[in-house]
Amino acid sequence: MGKTIAIVNQKGGVGKTTTAVNLCAAIGGAGKKALLVDIDPQGNSTSGMGIEKKTLELSAYDALINGAKAKDVIVESRFKNVDILPANMNLAGAELELVEIEKRENRLKTALAPIKDEYSFIFLDCPPSLGLITLNALCAADTIMVPIQCEYYALEGLSQLMATVRQVKRLYSPHIEMEGVVLTMFDGRLNLTQQVVDEVKKFFPNKVFKTVVPRNVRLSEAPSFGQPIMYYDRGSKGSDAYMNLAKELIKQNR
Repeated sequence: MGKTIAIVNQKGGVGKTTTAVNLCAAIGGAGKKALLVDIDPQGNSTSGMGIEKKTLELSAYDALINGAKAKDVIVESRFKNVDILPANMNLAGAELELVEIEKRENRLKTALAPIKDEYSFIFLDCPPSLGLITLNALCAADTIMVPIQCEYYALEGLSQLMATVRQVKRLYSPHIEMEGVVLTMFDGRLNLTQQVVDEVKKFFPNKVFKTVVPRNVRLSEAPSFGQPIMYYDRGSKGSDAYMNLAKELIKQNR
């Protein structure tokens, strides 16, 4: 059965989508079948995988709100072993519409249940908020992965995120666990970076991935070409980082 991992942090700009797209591609490249579920209304991981949002007939909105079957929404990507459940701006209204729906927190879990066995890993790219869409992701996930940027405000809001996760664990999903923390935008030349790394390791003892994702221009360029970094520039530091992170994740889940 596939493992579902929610990539979550209510802070924006920490590398959630970058991690979702590139880790998913690297897992696929390592020979494992992976599904990327884009539940961020901005749809950045959809376009980051080279899918044209305007031409979508069905999207994550239909799976969440209209009860569409996941297999009807999923699109095959042009990258090895990677499928996408895409998103577009329709999802922006889903937060309000979910309020009226019975068992609203389980809509995503119900949609994904029939196809879970078809993938080794399912990654959920969450919006930068702790609303009902993120709640759906937490209820559907087996574990959570938290990207944290190596900058001054890194730990801001994390206690709120962990309080939400504890609440979800208590009320809806007792099995959800922490997969790990990914340190992003790492620059070893800065003293501040090492301070942040030390703080994060204190906050999440034994839960920080060894692989760190560096600041990398090629990594920022890749989405505008609709390609994960390992296809855009396989020799870059960003590509190395996500391939190593994929190996670490696979090893952790043997």
